[in-house]
This record gives sequence, C-alpha cells and structure tokens, in this order.
Amino acid sequence: MVDIVVPPLSESVVEATVAEWQVKVGDTVSVGDVLVLLETDKVALEVAAEESGVISEIVAQEDEDVAAGQLLARLDSSGVGVATSAAKAESKQAEAPPVVASQALVVSDDSIKATPVAQRMAKEHGIDLNSVPSSNGGKIDKADVQAFIERQSQKITPAPAKAKPVQSTQRNLEAREERIKMSRRRRTIARHLIEAQSTAAMLTTFNEVDMTAIMELRSRRKEVFREKYGVGLGINSFFIKAVVGALKQFPMLNAEIEGDYIIKKDYYDIGVAVGSDEGLVVPVLRGADSMSFVEIEKGIKNYAMQVRDNSLPLEALRGGTFTVTNGGVFGSMLSTPILNYPQVAILGLHGIKDRVVVVDGEVAIRPWMYIALTYDHRIVDGSDAVRFLVTVKNLVEDPETLLIEG
Repeated sequence: MVDIVVPPLSESVVEATVAEWQVKVGDTVSVGDVLVLLETDKVALEVAAEESGVISEIVAQEDEDVAAGQLLARLDSSGVGVATSAAKAESKQAEAPPVVASQALVVSDDSIKATPVAQRMAKEHGIDLNSVPSSNGGKIDKADVQAFIERQSQKITPAPAKAKPVQSTQRNLEAREERIKMSRRRRTIARHLIEAQSTAAMLTTFNEVDMTAIMELRSRRKEVFREKYGVGLGINSFFIKAVVGALKQFPMLNAEIEGDYIIKKDYYDIGVAVGSDEGLVVPVLRGADSMSFVEIEKGIKNYAMQVRDNSLPLEALRGGTFTVTNGGVFGSMLSTPILNYPQVAILGLHGIKDRVVVVDGEVAIRPWMYIALTYDHRIVDGSDAVRFLVTVKNLVEDPETLLIEG
C-alpha cells in the first residue's frame, strides 16, 4: 500500500486546499497520472501518482484544508489489485447504459476562465458558464457557481402568502447579497498582512522622481531592445537596479529580524509583486545584483506568464530580501505599501504623470512619479530610510549611473 501525501510547500505556504479529485476509489492509475488538484494561496499544484496501482482509499475530501506531508489517499500497487480493478472497470463499462445528452446548455468554451471545480459544478447542474459572473473579475470559482445556483433557486421559490413588511424587506435585502467564501490565497494574504501590521513597527517615507531621463532613454532604445532581446524595456528594471545600488549603501534595509538577532544579508534577492486573478504573488529575482536589464525584464515577463497560466513553481516564491511593487500599472498615484514580512522594507512605485515643475529656476513640464518606502522602524532608522529613498531617486534620475552603482 502506497501513501499519497501533500508534497512539500514553501516556507510561506503552510496549507493547501483539496480543490478537485481527478480519480475515485477503484480507479486504476499509472505513474505520472494526475490524482488530485491542490490550491494554495500562491499556486495550484497537481499531485501525480509515483507508482501504478488502484486507488484504494481517499482520505482528504474536496474543500478540506491539508498541510505538507498530510495523507491524501492510499494506492494499492499490488498486481492483483490492478488486474482486478481493470476487470471491474471493463465490466462496468460493458454494463453501463448509453449516455443521453442533457438538454441544458453546458459551455465548454476554452475562452471561459473557470477553475476545474467550477467547471465540474456547472456541468453537474447544467449551467451555462457564460451566465455566471466572477466575484473577483477573474476566474469563475466554486463560490461563484454556488452563488449562481442559489440565486436561481430563489427566483423560482414562491414567497409566503402573508409576509410581514419587515420580513419582506429583510428577504429583499438578503436576495441582493452574496455570501462568498474567501479563497485560500485571499485568506493567507489577509493573515500575512495582519501579521506584518501586528509585528513590525511600520513607517512610510515618500519622495518624487523626475522620470525624464528614463522616458527619453526608453523612447530611444525600446524598439532596438525588443528586436534584439525579444522583451520590452520596462520601468521596473530601472528601479530594481537602483534598489540594489541603494541596498549596498544601506544594508539594514536588506536585513531580517529573527528573535533578538538581526540577520544581515549580502545577497540581493528582489521580490517583484505580480497581480493575478486571485490576488498578489511575489516571485523572486535571485541574485538581482548580477542580473542585466535584459535578464531582469525576461525574469519578470516569465513570472507574469507563469502566474497567468497558473504554473508558477513554489520555488519562485521562496525567500526574498526586499520587494518592489508597482501600483502605477493599475492607476495608483500614491499609496503606503505593507511589508512583505519578514522583510523589513518594500518600495512602492506609482503612476507617471506630466506635471508643471520648476527645474533650475524655470517652469517646465516633466513626467513625475511618487515613490514610497515602507520600512520596519525596529531596525531601520528614519534617516537611513530617507537617504535610501533619495539614493534610489538619484540613480533613477541619472540612469547611466545604474551601470556602476546598480
């Protein structure tokens, strides 16, 4: 008998949720067959069979929370079990009545973004997924389908004959509400944010950056850059290079608190916040100090594609010494980012807008960006935080120095 367990998770992921079983008790499986889909707050995981055999027991049920190493199911790898199950399956297939197509419309259009569990529920209930709205503007999940089913049932349920006005009003309000269970990712994000706020002494300092030099450089070089390297020249790479240069001057912002000790790090693994349908994830660019602009841009692009395809490996989320997040891509003009605990600093970028400013005593229109640094005041002094941000500003405003300082 072989135990099927939850695979190792990253240090920042302590639990997963059983999303959907791809097999049932009695099924025969081969090495490499996907047995179950697990969802974490970061990525979706496929657990595959490491041996051939028959599923003899399923221990963890769908929607159940499980931890690394926890038993999911048991597999009978004996030859007798496999042969018996195969014979049963063949007999069952021979005896099975013909399948009659349902009259309800079930959409299987690949353009519809829905989780496997949501697709299965829609199929079971004969629901057109085109009719189901997503609560988060991204993938349709189980809760969205369940809410749709409940709304449909309310439409066909007759109201009591003599309902009191107060009760009627209450029912009308409830009919316009949706009770949606938070996804595992959203629950974990909430827990991490509360942990950061309750543990660290967070303080935010701001500055402003004249983006003229970068915008002109990108305008001159972006087409050649894309043609030569197959990737765009973005804003993030300039700031990541500037951050590395500033961290070398102010190493406490690259440190970590562990009990009564400060862990100073002489390596620069920079996390880059990437948005997804179910929340923010922060994959890490390892050894960012030795990466070129091309390598940074390709790294960010690859991570974004993996997040979109739900194929981001857990290893990409491990560690990280500092984080850069860019709310400007969503239109943010100013914000106070929250620490990616246990890191002690995070840089927030924002939208670029043309502003009327005074430069060398003359009025000019320049592309301007506000930047924000949130830091843990327990080990980072305010003066160091301010000077760190000024260093980032100076490096970005004179991007040629990034080749040396970054």
